[in-house]
Amino acid sequence: MRTILIVGNWKMNKTASEAAAFVREIAPRIPTTPTVEFVVAPPFTALESVRAALTPSSPIQLGAQNVFWESHGAYTGEVSAPMLSELGCRYVILGHSERRALFGEQNDGIQKKVRAALAHGIRPILCVGESLSQRERGTTTEVILQQLTGSLAGLSLHDMAAVSIAYEPVWAIGTGKAATTDQAVAAHRTIRTFLSDTWSIDVANATRVLYGGSVTPGNIEGLLQADQIDGALIGGACLQAESFATIASVAQLIGARR
Repeated sequence: MRTILIVGNWKMNKTASEAAAFVREIAPRIPTTPTVEFVVAPPFTALESVRAALTPSSPIQLGAQNVFWESHGAYTGEVSAPMLSELGCRYVILGHSERRALFGEQNDGIQKKVRAALAHGIRPILCVGESLSQRERGTTTEVILQQLTGSLAGLSLHDMAAVSIAYEPVWAIGTGKAATTDQAVAAHRTIRTFLSDTWSIDVANATRVLYGGSVTPGNIEGLLQADQIDGALIGGACLQAESFATIASVAQLIGARR
């Protein structure tokens, strides 16, 4: 069975000192279990302080919120995969809807970032999802397939073993209005069909597909109980110790039953 993956995307929140204090508070409340992986993705400025706050036995792994596709050079303001790797980042979130909408990221650039992460041993978490207007027009499937095709183009079977995908309906992010379990499952099935058709049924069965979009302690159980949903990409609920600990506990219980 696929291991559950719970990822806290802190976005532009927490200074370096706040991030370290938060990790020291939350780490003892996160269960160590073989059936669930836990990742936090602080801002770049807090990666070093969070790494220092995590003990070798901590169940929490370090992730980043973005990466640039070149390993070095005259790219003011960018951060490379080797830089993240040296800081101990195991995962990186790529193609988040906020990056697409606010910073104009396109599928071809995201694909280069995916390749850069893989080349340096960092596992990409590729985000895909539709806006409210796209859902209302009935083009959800078309949008997801276009994003997947462009962002994963040319990857090998070996590459895909390190890739996770997060379905995040844009209309649900930060709005408090999560997709229903049925809506999420339908999108996840679209993703798995694409993986099967493009690579193989084994890739489709092995790839973890997460849900992201107003995930809370109140809805995490219903989401994770669906066999198509392998975890969650969490925004606001991961910034509070109590809510993140509750989500972790639920994930542990469901992971043990899988």
